[in-house]
Order: sequence, then structure tokens, then C-alpha cells
Amino acid sequence: MSIYNGKIILVTGGTGSFGTALVDRLLETDIKEIRILSRDEKKQDDMRNLYHNDKLKFYIGDVRDYQSIEAAFNKVDYVFHAAALKQVPSCEFFPLEAMKTNVIGSNNVIDACIAHHVPRAVFLSTDKSVMPINTLGMTKGLMEKNVIARSRQLSIDQTILSIARYGNVMGTRGSVIPLFTSQINNKQPLTITNPDMTRFMMSIDDAIDLVSQCFEHAKQGEIFVHKAPAITIDNLAKAIIELYGSHAKIHCIGVRHGEKIHEMLLTSEEMARSVDLGAYFRIVPDKRDLNYDLYFKDGIQRSALPDPFTSENTHMLTIEEMKVLLGKVGLVSK
Repeated sequence: MSIYNGKIILVTGGTGSFGTALVDRLLETDIKEIRILSRDEKKQDDMRNLYHNDKLKFYIGDVRDYQSIEAAFNKVDYVFHAAALKQVPSCEFFPLEAMKTNVIGSNNVIDACIAHHVPRAVFLSTDKSVMPINTLGMTKGLMEKNVIARSRQLSIDQTILSIARYGNVMGTRGSVIPLFTSQINNKQPLTITNPDMTRFMMSIDDAIDLVSQCFEHAKQGEIFVHKAPAITIDNLAKAIIELYGSHAKIHCIGVRHGEKIHEMLLTSEEMARSVDLGAYFRIVPDKRDLNYDLYFKDGIQRSALPDPFTSENTHMLTIEEMKVLLGKVGLVSK
């Protein structure tokens, strides 16, 4: 039996690529109701006309404004918080806007969950939150810290707050694969930032599976991380060119604002307190409190820290493996 049967689920920012894929998955279950909360009425109308399903209920609201979202949480069983400013360059130029949505907005969601006794809420995070160098990563990292801090204040019979952290979801709005396919279709060169740059690759189904794992198994303040493979941007471009049978050239344009060469999903310190679940890592939060005197007398004893989990030391996809993956998820077709 699905964990969603007979439940009411709320998805903030639910009109995006992830929200649409999640709705597809949820409608295969015996779910009672899916609430889509976002501020874009045009996308909501498109989604309403796409599904024509009475189980979908639409709420206009902005997570920055608590009063505009609070009513949507009434009698909800699960909340998935996907609303965010997600584009690295735009967050670099408007950092305060990213903070309002990604930090203040997520805290409003926590407040609404607690006020309405929502049993479980999962907050979407990103590899960019780990050792961040850009505004997106910093605001998502602060969101994670706040979720964990708020979870320490809650008992097991209150809202369970957890985090799903992952890397690039292939084919989502603003990601590089749709850009490459568009450039090929328009007979343009493929623009890459740095041929040696690596990025995690995961499908939208992998992302939804990770969220389901959080809903079903996560305890207070835990972070679930998908063990994603990675690929160099150069090999990704070559895989798409080969799949299309194209003769497009590859043009290197240089690293953009706030970009890393390699991404990280777990730091060494997080690896030291994580549990290997096979396809996932579970990061267990530090349960100590603010009684600092204890730390001088009885700290945590550790030997050498393990290596972090990065897009450089995970399984690196070959061009052939990437072609198979792209075909499997249906993102590239001639």
C-alpha cells in the first residue's frame, strides 16, 4: 500500500518540473487530495487544464507572506517544500530576494506546518548548499540549518522536518540538457563553461523516490542524499551530439557567476555521521545542545575523516553510459 493512499499532500512551488512529475506519480496512488501552492496563476491554469482532475486543488500564495499560505496547510498530511529561487546567476545578482524566498519563505512553511499539526514535511535542498560559494547555495544551506534547528525544538509527536538534498535533475527548467538540445535543433554550437566541470546527474523519478524515502523513513532533522553518478560537461555535450547524429561544435564560454568546477553532496564531517542506505545516505543531525561546558570535558572522538562525496569522486559516467541514461529517461530524441 502506498504511503500516499488516503492522504492530503501540499506541494509548494508545485507548478514547476518537479511538481508536475510528482503529481503524475501521486495520481497513480489512491491519494485523497493534492494541493498546489504557488504564486503563478498562469502556470496553475495550465496545470489545471492539463490534468482535469478533481483531486488537484490550487492555492495562490507566496511563501514570503505567511498569511497568504497559512490556510492551504489545514488538514494536510504531508508537505513538500519546493518553492525557491533556484537559478545561480539570478540569485547572485539579487541575493536579498533569494534570502526572502529560500530562507524566510521556508521558515514560514515550517511555522504553518507546526500551526496545523502537519505530520511530516520534506524540504528540497541542493548540492550547492554544501560548502557554498554562491548565493543560491548559501541561502539553501541556511535553510537546511534552520530546518535542523527548528526540528530540535519539536517532539516526535509534532511535525517531522526532514531534508532531501540532491544534485542536478536532468531536464528541469533552466538545466543544461534542454539548452544543448535547443542549440542542436537551431544548428548552433553547444556552449559549455569548462570541459572538466563535473555535475551530478539524476532523473526526476530518482528525485521523487528520494522524497518518498524522506516521507516514509526520515526522523527529526535528518537529511537524505541520493548517491548520484556524475559526468563532465564536455562528455555530456558529446553524448547529446552523438544521440542526435549532429556535427555541432562545442564552444567553451568560461565559468559563470557563482559556479564551482565540482559539486559536493556531503562534506567529510557529514560523511562521518551518515548512514549508508544503499542508494542513499542518511545524515544524522548532531543532537547536542548549548551546554558548552560539556564540550570541553567530553567532545566527540574521531580518527581521520572520510572523503567527502563529490561530483569528482562519485561514479563517473562515460559517454556511452550517459547516452543510455538519456534514452532511458526520454530526454533526447531525434
